[in-house]
Amino acid sequence: MCIRDRITGKYPSLRLRRNRKESWSRKLIQENTLSPNDFILPIFLIDGNNKKQKISTMPGVYRYTINRLSQVVDKAIKIGIPMVALFPKTKISIKDEIGSESLNEKNLVCRAIIEIKKRYKKQIGIMCDVALDPYTSHGHDGLIKSNKILNDETIEVLINQSLLQAEMGCDILAPSDMMDGRIGAIRSALESEGHINPLILSYAAKYASTYYGPFRDAVGSAANIKGGDKKTYQMDPGNSDEAIHEVALDLQEGADMVMVKPGMPYLDIVRRVKTELQVPTFAYQVSGEYAMHQAAFAQDLSLIHISEPTRPY
Repeated sequence: MCIRDRITGKYPSLRLRRNRKESWSRKLIQENTLSPNDFILPIFLIDGNNKKQKISTMPGVYRYTINRLSQVVDKAIKIGIPMVALFPKTKISIKDEIGSESLNEKNLVCRAIIEIKKRYKKQIGIMCDVALDPYTSHGHDGLIKSNKILNDETIEVLINQSLLQAEMGCDILAPSDMMDGRIGAIRSALESEGHINPLILSYAAKYASTYYGPFRDAVGSAANIKGGDKKTYQMDPGNSDEAIHEVALDLQEGADMVMVKPGMPYLDIVRRVKTELQVPTFAYQVSGEYAMHQAAFAQDLSLIHISEPTRPY
């Protein structure tokens, strides 16, 4: 049945503007809402003491030392944001080819989890990125051999990283690496070790994009990747059906919720995932989108968004 067959009235007996006439009636019939409940706040971490460091590529965003985390977490709780996401800027001196700092129980993320849980208990949730790019000397999300990203060997490291974060008290593990099969492997390891409660938010449809530039600067991986790209494991911007395939596989492997990244250029994918798979679906407004808006606001400019090439359904 097409939509026009379901409409029982016609003008003038049916006047849709009647519903929009008053503020209270517009609120009463509003189909979609946006509130602080719908957001996750990223926090960038740095070593040291009592530091709040500007991120030049993201105006208004800062890196914080652990003893100053309360400044941003307090605000998040007051506003009503339910969760923070932790991203470390790892010192160059402790980065290596295999990202071994990711498995250090005293790394920035682990210490931040402990501090937030100690201070805030269950007042706010914690999400942790499961990936190696903040820790590797080459800036990639996986291990490298002969200039190729190793899938299965990388997963073994991601499993251990996930277990460590779960042990520290992380509430949501968010694998952002795009290795094949990593969700199933992580979920299986969590279950085997008795970690049945941590949720997995999979970066299920993560597209290769230059929008990630400011974020890579924020976590200190931009210089490491040296102009390279991640197209052998992140998705082709022209692919729509592949995104649904990726998301469906991650759900089958044990993901509790999924993400489309970047968000704004791929709203068609967000819609397809939500409509076709009907699961909790998150859209990541990435650093490049944020920086673009901030640049326009600073110049008092309006934005016209030019989308990626049309993806056929």
